[in-house]
Amino acid sequence: MKPPARPAGQWAFDVLLWGGIALVLAISFGPAEMAKFPRLFTGSENMRLFGQAFLRPDFELLPFYVAQMWLTIQMAMWGTALAVLLAIPLGLMGARNIAPPAIQWPVRRVMDVLRSVPDLVIGMVFVVAVGLGPFAGVMALALNTGGVLGKLFSEAVESIDKGPVEGVRATGAHPLQEIAWGVVPQVAPLWTSYALYRFESNSRAATILGLIGAGGIGQILFDSLNSFNYSRVAAIALVIVVAVTLIDLLSQAIRSRLL
Repeated sequence: MKPPARPAGQWAFDVLLWGGIALVLAISFGPAEMAKFPRLFTGSENMRLFGQAFLRPDFELLPFYVAQMWLTIQMAMWGTALAVLLAIPLGLMGARNIAPPAIQWPVRRVMDVLRSVPDLVIGMVFVVAVGLGPFAGVMALALNTGGVLGKLFSEAVESIDKGPVEGVRATGAHPLQEIAWGVVPQVAPLWTSYALYRFESNSRAATILGLIGAGGIGQILFDSLNSFNYSRVAAIALVIVVAVTLIDLLSQAIRSRLL
């Protein structure tokens, strides 16, 4: 059986789409420095020497690395927990089917600001305010993640079934009771899934915050990089990979039971 012929308009759209993508790639070739691609092969000797150190990881300080990784995970846990507390009211007030436009629009803009400012910038602000240490990293993760989760939570609220909400309203319930009994039960599994996913992401992001002195294994990683001790860098990287993999497996198991 022959496949159905595609409309001429669809072909024209495809041509314009792929032509536009090709044009954008051609224009950005220079600014993106794509001409450096051959250096991946001409600089192979440097890569070989660099890789040799990574093939000999130094596990002499393994207990210390594990302890610092656990501190990093604690930063991610607290950052995600505070973000959830921030995202719940933001998500409800930012949903079009729950909040009036006078509330919904400014709340959406607040969430835009929170998630658009990088973690490192927010972390630097808190480092200035509270000093070096994990607390600055916790607050940086909390604000940035709060903006991301707030948007996801509001979109989940906007996609709920109106039936349970109308049923609760028919009993003469207060608007807050409509939210508590008609909205939250529908979105709670999805909210939990989003929070778990962000916890996974924050476990990785918390290592980057070590660059600004937020503590954890990230700070040890950057110190080792700056001292060109790539054998230690390899050991730290392996610890991070194992920790993030275990968190991912645990998160998947929890999400599979929720959804």
